[in-house]
Amino acid sequence: SNNLTWKRKIQIADDIIFALSNIHEEKLIHRDLHSGNILFDENSQIFYICDLGFCGPADVPLNGIYGNLPYIAPEIIAGKGTTPASDIYSIGMLMWEISSGQPPFINSDNDFDLALKIINGMRPKIIPGTPLKYKKLMEQCWDADSTKRPNIFHLDNEIFEINKLCYQNNNDEQLDCLNMNISLNSVNSLISSFSKIHIFGEMPEPRNFTEGKLFHIIFHY
Repeated sequence: SNNLTWKRKIQIADDIIFALSNIHEEKLIHRDLHSGNILFDENSQIFYICDLGFCGPADVPLNGIYGNLPYIAPEIIAGKGTTPASDIYSIGMLMWEISSGQPPFINSDNDFDLALKIINGMRPKIIPGTPLKYKKLMEQCWDADSTKRPNIFHLDNEIFEINKLCYQNNNDEQLDCLNMNISLNSVNSLISSFSKIHIFGEMPEPRNFTEGKLFHIIFHY
């Protein structure tokens, strides 16, 4: 079959999260995690992370940010340093991409506007049929407050449990593992993502939607 079930999508997320756990276990930060840096091994049928971010360009300006904007954590856009939690934010975006079959914010063509919206709490719209446990975990990963995101080891354990539940009971209504088939080709096409240097200047503090007045305006964007 050329379709991805929710069971397969959760396995893909599990693969990627496990790969990041190996990186964080070595006290490393990826720094540029997006779908263009995810490789699929056809022999093992496993997804891997490549291109550790510390190998990025050496000529990034002091006030510049290097990365793929939809996956860059809001605190980095705001000028703060990279931490393991910023990789977790990127995982949240990858989890959404796996669920939807397309990169986040694919129709946004103005980097500054998108950066400001991310800072102010805009996140991709949850795809109908997304399993509740998967949805909650994804939302924790992309929280505007980096201290509220799960660390990679908690995240690895949680996605493992979701994956195990999915294999134990295909008919679990809460998990809905077999809902929302998407084409495998749509996942393969995600590697078109790329990173570049961004310069935004001074930005406000990151916030979640419910924390500020911009909620109503941005929610209807």
